[in-house]
Order: sequence, then C-alpha cells, then structure tokens
Amino acid sequence: MVSVRVMLEYFHPWPNSAGLYLARERGWYQEAGLDVELVVHDPWRGDTLDHLLAGAVDFGLFPSNRLLVRRALGQPLQGVAAINHQGLESIQTLTDSGIRRPRDLAGRRLALNPTPRGLAMVRHLVRVDGGDPDALVLVDSGTRELRPEQLAAGIADASFGGYWAWEALMDSPIEAERRVVWPVDELGAPAYHSYLLGAHEQTLQARPELTRAFLAASARGYLAAAADPASALQAYENVTPYFPRELLAASLHKIAPTWLHEGAWGRQRDELLEPYAHWLHANGVLDDAQAWRQATSNAFLPEPV
Repeated sequence: MVSVRVMLEYFHPWPNSAGLYLARERGWYQEAGLDVELVVHDPWRGDTLDHLLAGAVDFGLFPSNRLLVRRALGQPLQGVAAINHQGLESIQTLTDSGIRRPRDLAGRRLALNPTPRGLAMVRHLVRVDGGDPDALVLVDSGTRELRPEQLAAGIADASFGGYWAWEALMDSPIEAERRVVWPVDELGAPAYHSYLLGAHEQTLQARPELTRAFLAASARGYLAAAADPASALQAYENVTPYFPRELLAASLHKIAPTWLHEGAWGRQRDELLEPYAHWLHANGVLDDAQAWRQATSNAFLPEPV
C-alpha cells in the first residue's frame, strides 16, 4: 500500500469532501493500492496550498482564485480536478434589516473577511445591481462567519462569505422566516470553480500513475455521493460527531449537485477559469490574467464512463 496524504479545504471536515470519505469508506482507495489519510490544515503553517508547496501533503483542496494567484507568482502548483462548478458563498441578512437586494447594502455595515478577492466580490455584487460600492461600510469579521443572532445583535447589517450549503443551514435562535440567504451565483457574480483538487508539480511529474489512481478512486466516491448524498452521512458522523446529523444530511443534499457538470466529475473548465482569471485581474487580485492557462490539467482524470 502506498501512503497518500490529502489535505481538506477548511478548518474541519464538512460535506464538500464527501467523495473522498466515501471512496475511503468503501475501500476504493484500498483497491487502488492507496492508504489515504485525510487531514485539515494548520493555519499557523498556512493554507492547503502552503502545505502542498512545502511537501507536507500529496494532494489538497483549495479555492481556484488562490491557485491562480500563486501561479502568477510562479509557484509550481497545479489543479488536477474540479470539486465544485459554482460559487458557494452567500450574502446573509435578516428581513427586518430593510436590505432587499445587493444595492441596498450601500451605506450599511457588511461583515466579511476583507481579503482582496472578498472585497472585489462584494463591490462587484453591489455595482452590478446599480448600487454604490464606495458607500459600503465594511466590518472586519476575520475568518469567522457571523451568525444570524450576531446580525440581530447589531454587529453588522449583513455578512458575506458564509456558504449557502453549510453555515446558512445551521440552527439559530433566529426564526427561519427572518433569515435571508442570497447565493452569489444568483446576484451576478462571475462564474467560477469554488474548489479544485491539486498537487505540487513535482508530485505530478514523479508519480503520474499514483495521481491517476487517486483521481479514479476519488471520482468513484464523488459520483456515488452525488447519486446518493445520504450514503456519505455515516462517514461524517465518524469524523465530525460534533455537528448534528440533520445539518450534515441537509448539507450533503445541497452541495452534491455542485460536484458534477453534465454528469461527469472532475473536469476543470476553461469557460469558468478564463473569465474568472480576467475578472480577478481587472479587480486587482491577480497580476497575470493569463495565469489560468498553465494552472490546471485534466490529463490525470479517468475517462468519462
């Protein structure tokens, strides 16, 4: 058995990685001769891409925009499979805020992690809806996603960043009918892959057959989880017993459709990568609008069935 270390995309496992857990649980990695360890990153040592660059893990999940930025810096990292084919972020507010659409955020307090890409996104969403992005009042919430009860307490009028397939599904003392969740895809955001799976180029060059075997088994896992999201529930109960079963089940059903495009898993699509790279460049996030061209490869994916 060949040991393979895979780093997830967040501070803890959540249902977006269901295909990996299901492939391991059903023995598909083992059939391929792989002993797969799934880990989360240590923020003190950086994100998943930092861990890949340092050789601490073999494969990892990461946001597509972060990969593009690193490729523009010349870092030898590459995406080898798409995890999501749409945006996962949302704007969240309460009905009593008076905010009915993105342009209403002008002059209001919006909480977010003020990364260059996050700032560009909220300004874009307000602007395309006819509002004044310069009138936004930004509240730095760091890496913490504000809860509805914190909005009700007056910390901010709205928040950006929480996922409609995760944080937005969590229980809150705030009544469901007061909670407003707007997925960015419905607000005029540029299309993009939220997460990709990738590796250091050295791994891809030195171990191409291992990469193909890992992706083939992972594809089986994601296709099975997409066909029956509840089938991955037990795997999450084993690794995240601190989250309610109902939340995990709801998230699995919400997130599953984002894993496939035209029934297939994994293909990184130029029609999402190129316009997104140009948007990031136009908004000062990405130095080189052409960085997308060498950032990904579909060469290691299994042939579609």
